[in-house]
Amino acid sequence: MAATVRAALYLRVSTGRQADSDLSIPDQRRQAKGYCASRGWEIVSDYVEPGASATDDRRPEFQRMIDAATTKPPAFEVILVHSFSRFFRDQFQLEFYVRRLAKSGVRLVSITQELGDDPMSNMIRQIMALFDEYQSKENAKHTLRAMKENARQGFWNGALPPIGYRIVEAAEQRGHRIKKTLEIDPIRAETVRLIFRLARAGAGFSGPMGVKSIAKHLNESGIRTRDGGRWGVDAVHKVLTRTTYVGRHRFNTKYWKTRERKAEAEVVEMAVPPIIEAAEFEAVQALLKTRSPAMTAPRVVSGPTLLTGICFCAACGGAMTLRTGKSGRYRYYTCCTKARQGEIGCKGRTVPMEKLDSLVAEHIEQRLLQPKRLEEILSAVLHRREERAERRTTHIAELRKRATEAEAKLKRLYDAIENGIADVSDPLLKERVTELKSIRDQARADAERAEGALGPSITPQALKTFASQVRRRMRTESGGYRRDHLRAMAQRIEVDAKEVRIMGSKSVLFRTLVAASGAKTAGFGVPSSVPKWRTRHDSNV
Repeated sequence: MAATVRAALYLRVSTGRQADSDLSIPDQRRQAKGYCASRGWEIVSDYVEPGASATDDRRPEFQRMIDAATTKPPAFEVILVHSFSRFFRDQFQLEFYVRRLAKSGVRLVSITQELGDDPMSNMIRQIMALFDEYQSKENAKHTLRAMKENARQGFWNGALPPIGYRIVEAAEQRGHRIKKTLEIDPIRAETVRLIFRLARAGAGFSGPMGVKSIAKHLNESGIRTRDGGRWGVDAVHKVLTRTTYVGRHRFNTKYWKTRERKAEAEVVEMAVPPIIEAAEFEAVQALLKTRSPAMTAPRVVSGPTLLTGICFCAACGGAMTLRTGKSGRYRYYTCCTKARQGEIGCKGRTVPMEKLDSLVAEHIEQRLLQPKRLEEILSAVLHRREERAERRTTHIAELRKRATEAEAKLKRLYDAIENGIADVSDPLLKERVTELKSIRDQARADAERAEGALGPSITPQALKTFASQVRRRMRTESGGYRRDHLRAMAQRIEVDAKEVRIMGSKSVLFRTLVAASGAKTAGFGVPSSVPKWRTRHDSNV
């Protein structure tokens, strides 16, 4: 009497939605049991893969089944599937696993595509697998095309939204599906705004913070990620570089399997509500670029030398690099061209490091960090800021008025309902109530965002306090100088034969002032490109 054939059932559907609502798996199991009963086979186990693609072998139940089939002795002699496409939709992978199973004495059998073991049957199976692979790729192509069009129209395709947003149902419904869009999550959006503020202005007098410093600050402040975890460098960098936060979410940027970037022509931009202003986003990108190791050496960004990366030779434009003498006892800033080529290349100067550091820092303390001088330098920027603040205040008043009017109209409607004048079941009444609520809530939210962007007023007292605090905080306890604090005041030092020229950007100086004054949105109203603060080439030499 022949031994009973032991069979394992492999049941699979492609998506989670099919696994939840489709009858495919129960139907596959019913047909498989009937098939085994008609042949007297014994079902020893079944492997169910709900919502897994058959284009690759990254399937837990599939791998568990293969392990059971390739052990010695194998746990069964036959793997039974509804069709070969349930096993694989990749012709190469199908043949690879068929041959691997055959070495262990295990056969792959299809209920709906019965084939033998002769060469003709093998060829037919391979042709079927090619068609399955082609159909899978065609389906993927059409699905992606539909999803790209969905994104162009402003609808969300699924997956977890970026932090700061949440998924809501749109008013539009197509067939049985209700479209989804993104809206700002008020709580998480504040975390996003904080990250951008830290990148631009830092915390207090720290100056602009790098990605690692921001992650450390968030963790120390008890601010967690969306899933309650701690912030890391990668998570912070993703927030700072997402165009989603300025209202342009990029869809279809990478290949799903390889994670390689797609061509720009394949990317679709989806309109979403912005959390960050475009000017602030661009300023942060510029700061990230200057901190990138590909653009600026790490020693320039985080090294201990006070003027490294901002000190240049006025004669040739080359960087002033650090040189030492007497086994490191003496340290100098020297023109890099002169150091490499001698005086034939450049006759630039060599200056003792401590002397130049003190000269630059003391000059900034005594000349720049004076309230009258700060007001003179920033007068044009402060004037423009006041004008914009006035316009913003007027706009806020209009928004508050609109919200109040909508609230008053809602109250009148509610009074009419209570007094029996209006019918609560009237669909037009419901539509009007919804519309007024939307106007009121949107106006309030816009007003709050506008108020958050105003920042504090820059008064003469604020300038005096700022100058005093920066002078104090620039110095360390040992009498040296703090690198980050000095670089908030000066971004380029030029050493000439008879003078040292100190130059800085008004925008960086103003952002530092606003941040020190406790502004919620650092750099509000500052142009991205402005003249240097050494306007007349006079008192900063």
